[in-house]
Amino acid sequence: MNRNWAGNITYAAAEIARPSTVEEVRGLVGYGRHVRALGTRHSFNDLADSPGGTLVSLAEMPPVVEVDTASATARVAAGLTYADVAPVLDAHGFALPAMASLPHISVGGAVATASHGSGVRNGALSSSVAELELVTAGGDLVRIRKGDDDFAGAVVGLGALGVVTHVVLDLVPSFDVRQRVHEVLPLDVLDDHFAELMSCAYSVCLFTDWRAPLLTQVWVQERVDEPAALDVPWFTAAPASGPRHPVDGMPTGSCTTQGGVPGRWFERLPHFRADQPPSSSGDELQSEYMIAAVDAVAALHALDGVRDLIRPVLQVCEVRTAAADGFWLSPCGGRATASIHFTWTADLAAVLPVVALVEDRLAPFAARPHWAKTFTATPDAVAALYDRLPDFCDLVRRYDPVGKFGNAFTDRHLGAHV
Repeated sequence: MNRNWAGNITYAAAEIARPSTVEEVRGLVGYGRHVRALGTRHSFNDLADSPGGTLVSLAEMPPVVEVDTASATARVAAGLTYADVAPVLDAHGFALPAMASLPHISVGGAVATASHGSGVRNGALSSSVAELELVTAGGDLVRIRKGDDDFAGAVVGLGALGVVTHVVLDLVPSFDVRQRVHEVLPLDVLDDHFAELMSCAYSVCLFTDWRAPLLTQVWVQERVDEPAALDVPWFTAAPASGPRHPVDGMPTGSCTTQGGVPGRWFERLPHFRADQPPSSSGDELQSEYMIAAVDAVAALHALDGVRDLIRPVLQVCEVRTAAADGFWLSPCGGRATASIHFTWTADLAAVLPVVALVEDRLAPFAARPHWAKTFTATPDAVAALYDRLPDFCDLVRRYDPVGKFGNAFTDRHLGAHV
């Protein structure tokens, strides 16, 4: 298969290689002319492609999950998915602070693009990284550890510095979560209570279909060892009468257990179950924008002003939060973040003008697009959102002086600076 998960990108690489050892990866990279790592194909743009070159899939590498209980870390193969890794960590009494809505994504791909879960206390998935092992342009195996000068630039690396083969993750003690879904909360409730709502539980996710100025669903994920949330008069959303899918009317069998039933962290924090396909909503495109959390209410009202134009090509819109981090190219870098995510229909021609409209409405809030999703912002506009982009380009020059890991995406967004 030479297409991405959504089917909107056809890879132009000459081959897809599937090494089974680090030495094979080193050989492929060292002798290759153009090389990119390929994860679980959940990018909605050409970030992962290597036209005329080699895509390196790590899916057949040994499924390493080595837990060090003394240091509360785990060394894991970058090609594994979070669904592969999480149960092993839990069996050793450990957890990750956050999980993305889809546990089907690869560790390496999620880290490289600053993909995230939800919760005001929880950083993006890259925030758990303590060390990277990557193969650089000459075929050398390099380790970059937390505290090293290059670490903050290399973790969210967009695949531009090399092929990451393994990562070491910081862990926390395992925990149980109960998940409750509530329905129908007026948007204007957020005017006075957004921060309170988003911080009332371990993780809170808001959904709207923009048919009206209201939240269609509020997903609340509470740690079992913390007090129950939302015993406040302003929260008027009613408990859902049964399981819900974020997209109204879709079958709920792919969704994680709701109704307040306790379960392990990795079985509740994602929206979708690991033992089901990653989506039951059919073909889709996705966009996502990260803004400062303090601007979230104003941004949502700005979108409400054009909801009649958004709605015809929208499946669902989700609002989440993430803690600030210090990675140079992280959309959560330097600010407590609110993310506004759009799951669109699969009609690219109809979607792109609406994406441009959304970006125009969010421009006053310095909205940073998710690197791996559909966006129309110009490279110059994106570059202006990242003060450390020139420093990252210095890293690219040092780690990849011949441009082996470059592609059309990096040419657009890094080319003027490298």
